[in-house]
Amino acid sequence: MSNRALMSLVSLLMICALLLVNSQFQARRLFIELERSQLRQKELETEWSQLQLDQSMLAKHARVDSFARTSLGMTSPGASRTHYIKAGAK
Repeated sequence: MSNRALMSLVSLLMICALLLVNSQFQARRLFIELERSQLRQKELETEWSQLQLDQSMLAKHARVDSFARTSLGMTSPGASRTHYIKAGAK
């Protein structure tokens, strides 16, 4: 085998080795990014669950009624202020 062919093979081997190192580096980088994204997803799912729980708590009828009575001074209308409408009445 001539020197020229040997040098070509060695340079080809070096290029392949560098490409392998680069692809391994990219794979590690992408894996780390995937792990971070999965962690962020879990955090967001936890936050979403907490927000749904908060929303259901804030929307309970007893809480809304209590807030309306204490903060807004609202009361239930008495019988004298209640008007009933019959179906078909004009």
